Amino acid sequence: MPKAVKPIPEGMHTLTPHLICHGASDAIQFYINAFGAVEEGRIPGPDGKIMHAMVQIGDSMLMLMDPPPGRDAAPSKAPEGTTVVLHLYVPDVDATVKQALASGAQLVMPPEDMFWGDRYGQVKDPFGHLWSVATHVRDVSPDEMREAMSKAGGG
Repeated sequence: MPKAVKPIPEGMHTLTPHLICHGASDAIQFYINAFGAVEEGRIPGPDGKIMHAMVQIGDSMLMLMDPPPGRDAAPSKAPEGTTVVLHLYVPDVDATVKQALASGAQLVMPPEDMFWGDRYGQVKDPFGHLWSVATHVRDVSPDEMREAMSKAGGG
């Protein structure tokens, strides 16, 4: 009798981002330098470009690849920008944003304490992907959140 196969492989979560990056090898190195990623593996194509790769950041996996043949631009390089934000929880948002900037990211929003209880900032990686980086610093009830939003003009 064949061994039962898990529908979600060991170490994976239900949802895994899969990015298309011009220069996926460089993107892997950036994620290692900026976010402490660990490369899990890569499959190069005959032209040397990456057909599939995976890195682990914290307890989550991130898949990436170079643009597939016949596709000139990765969505992240589109003139109108991206509509996707990758959210990364870390123990120290300020240190992580500083490390990402030193690794080549652009600052979009410096870390600041937010009404929902996170210290939160945003960076754009050199491949056009937007990352929100946060450290949860306090628990906030839904009522406290609504009150803070109304004071800030957001509700």
